[in-house]
Amino acid sequence: MTAQLIDGLALSKQLRTEAATRAAALTAKGKQPGLAVVLVGDNPASQVYVRNKVKACEEAGIHSRLEKYDAAMTEAELLARVDALNNDPTIHGILVQLPLPKHIDDHKVIESISPAKDVDGFHVASAGALVVGEPGFKACTPYGCMKMLESIGMKDLKGKHAVVIGRSNIVGKPMALMLLAANATVTVCHSGTADLGAMTRQADVIVAAVGKRNVLTAGMVKPGAVVIDVGMNRNDEGKLCGDVDFDGVKEVAGWITPVPGGVGPMTIAMLLVNTLESAERAAKST
Repeated sequence: MTAQLIDGLALSKQLRTEAATRAAALTAKGKQPGLAVVLVGDNPASQVYVRNKVKACEEAGIHSRLEKYDAAMTEAELLARVDALNNDPTIHGILVQLPLPKHIDDHKVIESISPAKDVDGFHVASAGALVVGEPGFKACTPYGCMKMLESIGMKDLKGKHAVVIGRSNIVGKPMALMLLAANATVTVCHSGTADLGAMTRQADVIVAAVGKRNVLTAGMVKPGAVVIDVGMNRNDEGKLCGDVDFDGVKEVAGWITPVPGGVGPMTIAMLLVNTLESAERAAKST
């Protein structure tokens, strides 16, 4: 058996086309969606991510405001900028690119963003809304993973066992909650799990999100399972790879996401979707 690929590039393109249609409808009413992207410092990876996000906005007809600041920017200065963006009616989403310089408290900055503009879905209010099933913004990466499952006919996971490897606030925990909301029976595994393979071999869906190469190998996967690889690592040759031993696992799994071209493009697509959701809510309330 060779697994079928879940093509994140193709699916994200479809979602971005839908986003452009929604953005055009709002713009026609004089309510163009706006996303502010704040970059502090000169982290090379962050610069690439930010450039991709700004480009995606422009292609979808979303107004993007990129604010770049020197690494010496103080925490107070950054908090003041976020406050100004919170009060700017032309901005519907605020994204502060992480990581921030060491002298700035990431958590304090994230919590200073208005929950109504938290399109990254990182605010405690967004996390709380996800826990209790209230409307809020979903963290973009796990939200993208759920869209990938929907694309292969797995919108309702009733009777399915899902295993999430990783417990980060950005991916692992919200991923588990979204799977739970889709009626899956969910197990969360992490560095304290005694026998990871014993858990994953029971799973119908596995989401690997720890940032460690080959954390999931062929012998740890039930035949026909769906494997979603969130990891971003480099192999010995310096090529991009995920957390999953792709070549081995694809011979066992039913469906698998590639790296690159899997979850990565979906994260940016869901950022656009969240920004549009925010703009549409704002338009209704005015």
